[in-house]
Formats: sequence, C-alpha cells, structure tokens
Amino acid sequence: MAIQNPFSSILKTLENPEGGVFGKYYSLPALNDPRIERLPYSIRILLESAIRNCDEFAVKANDVEKIIDWENTAPKLVEIPFKPARVLLQDFTGVPAVVDLACMRDAMNRLGGDSNKINPLVPVDLVIDHSVQVDVAKTENAVKANMELEFQRNRERFGFLKWGSSAFHNMLVVPPGSGIVHQVNLEYLGRVVFNTNGVLYPDSVVGTDSHTTMIDGLGVAGWGVGGIEAEAAMLGQPMSMVLPGVVGFKLVGKLRNGVTATDLVLTVTQMLRNHGVVGKFVEFYGEGMSELSLADRATIANMSPEYGATMGFFPVDHVTLQYLKLTGRKDETISMIESYLRANKMFVDYSEPQVERVYSSHIELNLSDVEPCISGPKRPHDRVPLKEMKADWHACLDNRVGFKGFAIPKEAQAKVAEFSFHGSPAQLRHGDVVIAAITSCTNTSNPSVMLGAALVAKKACELGLEVKPWIKTSLAPGSGVVTKYLAQSGLQKYLNQLGFNIVGYGCTTCIGNSGDIDESVASAITENDVVAAAVLSGNRNFEGRVHPLTRANYLASPPLVVAYALAGSVDIDFESEPIGVGKDGKKVFFRDIWPTSEEVAEVVQSNVLPDMFRATYQAITEGNVTWNQLSVPEGTLYSWDSASTYIHEPPYFKDMSMSPPGPHGVKNAFCLLNFGDSITTDHISPAGSIHKDSPAAKYLLERGVDRRDFNSYGSRRGNDEIMARGTFANIRIVNKLLKGEVGPKTIHIPSGEKLSVFDAAMRYKSEGHDTIILAGAEYGSGSSRDWAAKGPMLLGVKAVIAKSFERIHRSNLVGMGVIPLCFKAGEDAESLGLTGHERYTIDLPSNVSEIRPGQNVTVVTDTGKSFGCVLRFDTEVELAYFDHGGILQYVIRNLIHAKQ
Repeated sequence: MAIQNPFSSILKTLENPEGGVFGKYYSLPALNDPRIERLPYSIRILLESAIRNCDEFAVKANDVEKIIDWENTAPKLVEIPFKPARVLLQDFTGVPAVVDLACMRDAMNRLGGDSNKINPLVPVDLVIDHSVQVDVAKTENAVKANMELEFQRNRERFGFLKWGSSAFHNMLVVPPGSGIVHQVNLEYLGRVVFNTNGVLYPDSVVGTDSHTTMIDGLGVAGWGVGGIEAEAAMLGQPMSMVLPGVVGFKLVGKLRNGVTATDLVLTVTQMLRNHGVVGKFVEFYGEGMSELSLADRATIANMSPEYGATMGFFPVDHVTLQYLKLTGRKDETISMIESYLRANKMFVDYSEPQVERVYSSHIELNLSDVEPCISGPKRPHDRVPLKEMKADWHACLDNRVGFKGFAIPKEAQAKVAEFSFHGSPAQLRHGDVVIAAITSCTNTSNPSVMLGAALVAKKACELGLEVKPWIKTSLAPGSGVVTKYLAQSGLQKYLNQLGFNIVGYGCTTCIGNSGDIDESVASAITENDVVAAAVLSGNRNFEGRVHPLTRANYLASPPLVVAYALAGSVDIDFESEPIGVGKDGKKVFFRDIWPTSEEVAEVVQSNVLPDMFRATYQAITEGNVTWNQLSVPEGTLYSWDSASTYIHEPPYFKDMSMSPPGPHGVKNAFCLLNFGDSITTDHISPAGSIHKDSPAAKYLLERGVDRRDFNSYGSRRGNDEIMARGTFANIRIVNKLLKGEVGPKTIHIPSGEKLSVFDAAMRYKSEGHDTIILAGAEYGSGSSRDWAAKGPMLLGVKAVIAKSFERIHRSNLVGMGVIPLCFKAGEDAESLGLTGHERYTIDLPSNVSEIRPGQNVTVVTDTGKSFGCVLRFDTEVELAYFDHGGILQYVIRNLIHAKQ
C-alpha cells in the first residue's frame, strides 16, 4: 500500500508571472531550517530528491535529516539513497544495457514473473555516438564515407538499439551521426528543471560514461556510474551512495590574453588531483565565475573523472540562462527554470549579497595565473607548461619507462628513420606527430576553442604553412552545430586546407577510434622503434588507448592541435623555434599564428546563433535515411541469434533461482594477474581495435569474420564471448608475473606456462580453481566501463585486492558479485612480500547479516603469510547485492516478490 509522502505539507504552487501556474514543487524554504541556507547547492539537489521520493521504505525521513545535517554527517561517511531524474546512455554502454534488460525479461519469464515489469521507470536518453572510426580523413567526403562504413559494420547493433527503443517504454534513442552524447546532452537533452505531471524538480542524471559530468556545467547534477548500477536506476531502484564531502573551488580574476579553456581545465585537473577529491563533489563559486562562459564551465566539469571528483558542479546563474537561450530552449521553459530555482533557493544571483556556504575544504585559483599548457605523454593530469615542453620531452626520452619516461638511450635519441611516403622521401624522429585530432566532448562543444583552432588555420594558410602529408589529421565535432558556425564564419575551408576535414560526429581518437595510419608510417615506427606522438583535444591519453603505435600522447586545446600538426613534432620550443617557413621564405613562429582572445570572442559573437541549435536538433528527432530504413523485429522479448558476433545472450541469469545464493568467500585461489599502480579500465577492457593475434580475433576468424570486419571491442560489447576474450587484452598492460614483459599474457601458476590471460583463466576454471587479482593504487581508473567488471567475473575472478579503487569501478565489481578488498594503509603486495605465486584464501560468513560494510578481513596464503584487508562493500545495500550474486539478480527477485 502506497505511503503518503511525509513532506507533503511543503508541496507548494509555483505561480507563472505571465499568468497561471507552472506547477507544484517541494519547497526547501518551507522547511524553515536554517541549516539549508548554508548547504552547498549540489547538496540541495540531493536533498530535494530525497524529500520528493520519501516513502519511508526506499527513502526515509531519516535520510532527509542526514542530508540537511550535511555539515555534521558528511565527515562520518553516512549512506543515503538517491534517485536521479533520468539515465543517460551512449551506444557502447547502451548495447550491453539493453542486452541485460532483454535478458532480465527472459529471466523474469522463466521464474514466473511479469516480464513487462522490466521497463525503465525514469526517462532514459540513449545517444548513439561512440561509433565514428576515422577510416577516411583529409577529404570533404569523409563524413559520408565514414558513416556508410559505420552502418555496414554496426547495422546489427544499431538495429538492436532501435528494437530496444520500441520494446521498452520511456527510452529515447538519438540516431547515429547526431553528435557526442555529452554535447547532445548539454545542448539539447538537459532539462535543468523537469515538469512531470505538474510537479517541478531539478534535472539530475547518472550516465554510463564517466564524462556525464559535463552536464554539471549547466547546473544539472550528473555523474558517471557503472552500467549495472545505471540499469538498476532505470528500474526505479534508489542508488546507494555515501553522502559526499564538497570541495569549494573559488575562482577569481580573468584568463590572460591567448589562454584557452583547455589550458584552464588542465590546470584545474592538476590542482584538484593534488588536493585530493576522490569521492567528493567539487562546487565552483566566486567572482571569477562571471568570466567563464557556459562552454568553459562544461569543459571543466567534463574532466571531473580526470581530477577524480564525482562531479565538478556549477550552480545555475544568469550565464546558464543565457546559454539556454543561445541553444534554442523556449522562453517559457527558461522562465519556468529561473522561477523554480529562485523559489527553491537553487539559483545564484551574483548581483545579490552571497550567503556564506559551508564546504568540506577550500581551494582557490586566480584565472590570470593560468598559462598555456598540454598534458602527457601518458596521463591527463601530467600537465606541462608550453614553455617547458621541449625540456620535458627530452627528460621523458631519458627517464626510465614509466608515466614520464621512455628510456631511449642517448645515442639513439637523434635517430632519423628514413622511409618512402607514396613515392616521396620522408623522415620520422622521436616525438614526431603522426596523429593530430580535434576530437572529444571536452573541447568540441566549446565555440571559443573550435573557432580559435580555425583562426590558427587561417593565419597559417595565409602565411603559406602546410601540414606534412603523413600526419593523420581529423576534426570530429560533437554536434552539427559546430559545422554550422564553422561554415557561417567562413573558416572551415582553412581547416580543410590543412587536412582537418570533418570526419564525423562522435567520439573518435580520444576513445581509440583513430583508424589506421598509413602503412609506410606504421612500418617506419615499428622497424625503427620510434616514439611517435599523437596530439589530441581529448580527455584521455592512457597508454595504448589512442593508437597502438603512438607511445606519446598529449592532450591539448584544438588551436594547439593545429599548431603541433604544423610543427610536425612535440620536440619544439614554441617561444624560440619556428613552426615552419612561410611562402615568402621567412620563418614563421607560434606567435605569428596565435589569435588574441578579442579575435576569438568577436568571431564567436557573430557566428554562434540560436537558430543553428534549433535546426540541428529538429533534425535529430527526424533521424536519417539509413537509420529510418533499418528494419527491426517486433515484440517485447528479443529473439537471440546464436550465430551473431555482435549480440549474444550472456550467462548471468543462467542458473538463477528465486533463493539468493548468499555470500561467497575465496578458497585456495591462484593469482591470475599481479599489477602495479594506475591500472585503468582501458587496460582491463580495451575499447579500441581487436589485435590480430588475440583470443577475440581467433574467435571471430573461427566464425568467418574477415579481419577488416573485426571492428572494435567497444562496438562488440553486446557479445559476452568476445568481451570475455578481450578482458586484459590491452597490448600495453604490465603484469608482474611476466617479470618485465609487456602484453596481454600471464603465467598459469600450476604449469608455469605463459598463456593469454583468457586461456589461462579458462584453464583455471576447467581445473576448478578460483582466481584473484593483486593490484596497486587507483585500480580501475578511467572510463566507467561495466565490462571491466563483467569481464573478470566471466573469467572466474572472485576478488580483487588493491591499494585503492576508482569509485565507479569498485561499484561495478560489487554489482557483478566480485569482492573488492583494500590492503591496509601503508601496505601493498610488494611490502608484504607477495609474488603472486601464492594461493589465497578469504573466509567470509555464509550469512550476509554477519558481514558489516568496511569490516576487516584476513587473507591467508599457502606460504604461511596472512595479512589484513578492508572489505570494500561500503553500504548495507551493496552487501544485499553481494548476497544475491549481483545487482541485477537482486532487482529481478525484488520485482517478482513485489505485490502485483
């Protein structure tokens, strides 16, 4: 029986100043609690959600009190439930999510439940975006050619998603070719305030991509979660989360002339990594806010995963409202948004005196201190000021192999690799750029850096500079709006002239969809062991992600991408060395092609117009011809095709019964892999190309798939057979069991044989042995990739013992029934003398009621060593998932038990 919301007395009516009413809303001021006025804006959104969803079952009045008392409760790491307003998916994560929903329907059927209960209960926005492989570049026909190739490769995946959009209610699917999910979310999908059945409430979103945080720049609370957790949220389950601390980030001053939003975000990322913000919200405030456009804010919010925060939040203010108007939102909607947020004390008006809000800690940046910079060569937070880049590069060549080192002997550092490029003599040196890509949601939604790049191209072309023909250049806007304003400004032709033709609308190089580089270039790199470079306007540059042959990968603003493409090398001092020689024979320097902030602002002001946004997003709802012609099966249950190499029914619910299996320990397990620090989800479950000698390649070849049709791991996430084989298949992975050898292999301990990770795991399973993984700090950092948890589970991994976990990845492991354990502070595998050749036993009670979140457990080895660990089930709800064998099994059993 439904219980009345205990806060119904504060349900107020919001008047429309133009006449009539906007709707009803739960009024925070009506609580008359002075503590609310001091709460950070981001915490007020959690508070409103708890009040509105309070049913004294999933969300209790006590949870509301915990949030109101945030100043005292947050340091105690209390648990709260949170129900987001909507869920955001893109196709790489959307396919496995829809596969899981289809499987859950089948399981409900088998167990005698109503399969139609498996339907999203909150709006689901699914944007098909992560599908642009840069096969064709440097031509005006690139978009059409790449899109045709994508449809050929992905027709089955796209058809499956189209089926899902009709089989499941409350699911909007945005067709391929529309743009990058986060830019589409910012420019079109973001509601800021919902009005559902006459009730107003703040937009909030969880997404299956870690850069969902980009929407925080619009004042919408959003962050990345595991795909498994998102599926539960779709089905109406509250998300269990620890009430976060909030770091107040004060901005003052103004960016100097010529400094970009990318320079700012790389600076902020480094500062916040040093401050320590993992598991926290970051909330920006201060007089410097008025100097930041909404696109600049979104750029900073986008890189929350790189600085480690759950989100980087910018409360709604006048800048937000101006952006909503710019992007074509209706005047009445904007009026409703402002009226609601002002009434509920969620709007910041910098023209009024500011009430001092409480933060867990503070950090401050004077924007005038930001200087031009890039980050790399292997991590987003390794920022290098541009003026120090040449020296830093030479240090990287000298340093031992690591995040900042390649260990190239001094005598080999000046080596020149001679080769023939299409009949012309060519040369490659260490640091030469072979990929230059304007890409990624971080920057392509920001007109100032996109038009800034075009101005650099214009100045360079007018001076007669060219890009070397063997550098693979590309431009992948995040939405069609970018194309419109580049065309309107007349600047696209200069980008084209330098080879930065538009290749498609979606994630490309940043996710590893770089496509092949020319065979002659690839051969020159491999045969001469050249440390080749990629420069991209992305947010991720982890080893092996961008391209297998680019060992040095630098994140830079779009204008700097163009500059480095022109220079042809990262081994350059832009202050003192010329970029090239102009048509007049004179040397051309960086300063000669770099636009002023005023030049950029002028071209943005006159060329970025509301009609562009309206026209672009009207077309989205109509789809495109190829999408509209896709025929899909009818019915609410999916007809699985056992021969499909894209969509396959996974075994998660194969032996499921109505009784939870209960907790499991680990007995005499072998160590499958022994890792150091910073193992990313790219290492665990790569999204890029499928290597020709990998177990996944063997599987595809055995089923008659030609090598040119392998596609990427990301595109095949709907097939568990391939994804299990792709687990730990990153060619740059370092496993200590291999004693220095790099690659996706391991040692089968009982026999001493060196095998692929998949083959070793299957042998352990066939022998009846459990396996565990040893790891260092920040295990699972990077993209919020559910296959980084699903894959190890399918390989038979029962537990991961690490120094620390990335937030989303730990949650994903819990969701798949894998035990996350942390070494005690100051300890790790090395300090404990563990080699990975031991066998490991972890005893846990068989009754979940005897296990506590975060309790200490003892791990015992067969060599007589034992050590303490912290059990990283952080909440009671997570223990319930573990008891059921996983979050999806928990949801199914609860839905069946629920009253009809």
